[in-house]
Amino acid sequence: MYVGVEVMAGDVIGTYGKKLGMSLDQTKYFTTFTMLAMLVGYIIGIFTIPKFISQSLALRISSLLGVAFTIGAFLSEGYGAVTFIALLGLANALMWPAIFPLAIDGLGKYTKLASALLVMGIFGGAVLPQIYTGLFEHGALFSFLHADSVDFRHAFLYCMVPCYLYILYYAVAGYRVGKAKA
Repeated sequence: MYVGVEVMAGDVIGTYGKKLGMSLDQTKYFTTFTMLAMLVGYIIGIFTIPKFISQSLALRISSLLGVAFTIGAFLSEGYGAVTFIALLGLANALMWPAIFPLAIDGLGKYTKLASALLVMGIFGGAVLPQIYTGLFEHGALFSFLHADSVDFRHAFLYCMVPCYLYILYYAVAGYRVGKAKA
């Protein structure tokens, strides 16, 4: 889920701006804004985790910011919407550095296997954009929505919010599932 939302924030921002009526000259640098927001998030993480906040708290904050910024993009127009998508870079920056240690903590001899499985899990970055495209270009693939297609804003909302909510669940309780209680 995490890599999917990270890729979406960087890859979809230009298309989102174009769909809002912006020219290629305006949209060609939008991914840079997402990456700069990620850089700011990384710097914040360097100075705050774990000294001031735990990985779990950082992940909770990040996932809630992801939901808020996604809804902000959905409800906004023009540069406001694009700004919210760029801010997803900030929300996403602390996720992997929080997910990985939470996932492997206390696994003992299974740490290497778990690490390998986590790295393989990054395929979400290839899957979620396809789901997004399928929703707004080929909505018939998703007949449960009872529509031939879904507009790009709704498709973005439908893809991103459930992912961020799952990440929030993981930050609150999911990382403990299957681990022995200490």
